[in-house]
Amino acid sequence: MKLLFIGGTGRISAAITKLCIQMGHQVYLLNRGNKGITDGAIHLQGDINNEALVSELIKGHIFDVVANFINYTPDQVERDIRLFAGCAKQYVFISTTAAYQKPLAHYQVTESTPLANPYWQYARDKIACENRLMDEYRNTGFPVTIVRPSHTYDRNVVPVSIYGKNGQWQVLKRIMENKPVLVHGDGLSLWTVTHSDDFAKGFVGLLGNIHAIGEAVHITSDESLTWNQIYKLIGDALGVTAKPYHVASDFLIALDPEREGALLGDKSNSIIFDNSKLKRLVPDYCATIRFDMGVKWSVETYLKNPEIQKDDPEFDRFTDAVILACERAKQWN
Repeated sequence: MKLLFIGGTGRISAAITKLCIQMGHQVYLLNRGNKGITDGAIHLQGDINNEALVSELIKGHIFDVVANFINYTPDQVERDIRLFAGCAKQYVFISTTAAYQKPLAHYQVTESTPLANPYWQYARDKIACENRLMDEYRNTGFPVTIVRPSHTYDRNVVPVSIYGKNGQWQVLKRIMENKPVLVHGDGLSLWTVTHSDDFAKGFVGLLGNIHAIGEAVHITSDESLTWNQIYKLIGDALGVTAKPYHVASDFLIALDPEREGALLGDKSNSIIFDNSKLKRLVPDYCATIRFDMGVKWSVETYLKNPEIQKDDPEFDRFTDAVILACERAKQWN
């Protein structure tokens, strides 16, 4: 297949690009060239926001699939409809499982679960994008497939609950130093983390798949873990015992309102994903990387690469202040 990926070098898309090239597909990457381009890909250098330039770059091309990994708002979707309506046999929009109803009416999520998230603008924008694309599909036949990732990680990311602006390293550092780390709620809510290599297998199975046109599909692992289990396995990978310190989500949001979307709009909800639809469309799909395996690879990457060990003293102070406030509150009587 002839594929055009807009982005193609990120946490999710890099694994997809690599797999597609291994399978012998012709892969074009449209991006600004700020990150390394996967060997074997054809680079179209340009900013997707420069519509005139992109129109020239793709002139004369017919792609079996166009997938945009960096669309977040309805105006960006409108631009893509203009650009690709005549040259894409399938257009894949990457949405998010955060678009699903919050709070959930039922713990098990299928693609028919309502889309509604009053806590997170990011999720509401993705919902608006989905609605616009599905309207275009119904009205003109625009060949859209909507894909909803959940919490997806790779060898460069350790999925944690609460971290600072410099990423996850400060959390790992605290665990290694035997310090407590913040976990929302009581740590017993169920969560699903999916390795990008597993996600790529499901995603590639949808490409060029006529049964996926006009459909929305989420791609996740079938493994569900509590947040306490997630932190235990992170500690195991580091060779120490993690010490989760449980704090109410509402309290964390009161201290830092920007965390509302990621907590009440996402991570504080117990969610189990039903992947039956994906497995009907991609019969050989199976997520095979358990979290205890994948997190070891991620931890190894951090420990072997000092350049990504970005200290975050501000987040460290925030963590200590939250814990101190909670401990003082316990002494009120």
